[in-house]
Amino acid sequence: MIEAKNVSFRIKNEVLLENISLTVKPGEFWAVTGANGAGKSTFIRLLSAEHPLSAGSILFHGRELKTYPLRELAGKRAVLSQQNTITLQFTAREIVLMGRYPFYDTIPARRDLAIVDLCLHKTGIFNLKDRLYPTLSGGEQQRVQLARTLAQIWEVENGLILLDEPTTGMDLLHQHETFRIAREMTDQGFSVIAVVHDLNQALQYAGHVLLLQDGKSFASGTPPAVLTESNIKAAFGLPVRIFHPAHASHAVIVPDVAMATAIPQN
Repeated sequence: MIEAKNVSFRIKNEVLLENISLTVKPGEFWAVTGANGAGKSTFIRLLSAEHPLSAGSILFHGRELKTYPLRELAGKRAVLSQQNTITLQFTAREIVLMGRYPFYDTIPARRDLAIVDLCLHKTGIFNLKDRLYPTLSGGEQQRVQLARTLAQIWEVENGLILLDEPTTGMDLLHQHETFRIAREMTDQGFSVIAVVHDLNQALQYAGHVLLLQDGKSFASGTPPAVLTESNIKAAFGLPVRIFHPAHASHAVIVPDVAMATAIPQN
């Protein structure tokens, strides 16, 4: 589906990402995590063709990503950014309809409108469809953007979904609903790559994890193999303990407050 080979990104003399490799197949959910400044969002922007590579290559469906015309690329992958500032007086439904732009020229077909309504229902915001986007809360706006993202790739075979901190501004319920939807999309053959800050959510929903540190790949693999106590301490500078509750479907990561307070402050 999409393969990054030794990709690097520099701004002037500053290296933001160096020699990152990742192969994502149809039906896989990858969480990209790491401390602030590790290069997570930069990596998503490279995968979405928002930034040009400084070195390496990215293949999408076996073809160099940089060779795709913008509209063709938009018809195969959708991106949800962590910030989506829109001040114009669009309704929520009009924002979601923007996800269908790659598939029609001037007037949306009935099928496009049906997909928009379906995605509004799926994200639980159909009741907000006529609200002006700037009047919505931050979490509601992000759910509108999630619906737009889904609408864009709804009928795409082996589509790619890129999520950069998708749960920004959301309450706990809708954070989990967002990742549940993402995992559901992988069950339908879509590939999902998401920047995830909450390591417990990465453990619960992702099938694979890429852990970045200082712009480099620190570890990559299944969540239990990557999100270990030693790896988390090394990558985040925070001691943790990992517990396996008897009736839980996944392990739980808990900061070790006693050990953390013993760390010398710079």
